Amino acid sequence: MYEAYWGLARSPFQNVPDPAFFFPSSQHREGLARLLYTVRYGKGAALLTGTVGSGKTTLARAFILQLSQARYDVGLVTNPALPHAEFLAEVNQQFGLPASGNGKVDLLHRFNERLVENRRKDRDTVLIVDEGQAILEREVFEELRLLLNFQLNDRFLLTLVLMGQPELAEMVAGVEQFAQRIAIRFHLKALDGKETREYIVFRLQRAGTERPLFTEEALDLVWERTQGVPRVINTLCDACLLEGFASKAPVVDGRVVQRALLSL
Repeated sequence: MYEAYWGLARSPFQNVPDPAFFFPSSQHREGLARLLYTVRYGKGAALLTGTVGSGKTTLARAFILQLSQARYDVGLVTNPALPHAEFLAEVNQQFGLPASGNGKVDLLHRFNERLVENRRKDRDTVLIVDEGQAILEREVFEELRLLLNFQLNDRFLLTLVLMGQPELAEMVAGVEQFAQRIAIRFHLKALDGKETREYIVFRLQRAGTERPLFTEEALDLVWERTQGVPRVINTLCDACLLEGFASKAPVVDGRVVQRALLSL
């Protein structure tokens, strides 16, 4: 709606996990590096947590893009809020395996066959579970632990990446046998003031403009009101561009930000 007015090729502040807009802050780079280390060195399991709207899912999509299809077989569970009896079926389905049959033993047998087949082909199997804080039953963690039991003498046959909000870390800690399997842990925090400014400029550039659309005053005000949470930054900055377009402002300044805040 406002893209042409601001000289943009696309909307820069959509709240969708588009890896093209993955902002490589120092902590996001570290989080990505830790996930890649877990997979490439066969560490078994990693836990990535972050505050609401901190960019976990976008990081996950950027992570998946780093895993070549020739080398990695990746399954992504985005809604783990399932009874444990259905969770294994969902995992199998995400790997393109039959999700019905003669119960749990059959599901595990099929999944194990896939792991062994991948190993023969020199492929690694990666299971990503997003929104892990939505897991309903303690037994689901037990199912994940059982999947990690599939291993050779020298390596895991499966790499598990578990992602979610901060309470997920507490949930995992409450299941000691499973918690002991987590080799790598990382927590994403909100962006600081400098990173918030860089984030806004980065997304505007990715959307097609090199022109500074936000004044320094506006950038400071966005940081103050959002406290560096990427999802909140996106919402406010999108409203700022719409307000600036509606009022024919040449740039987004402090007054435009204030009016945008009133509209939210």
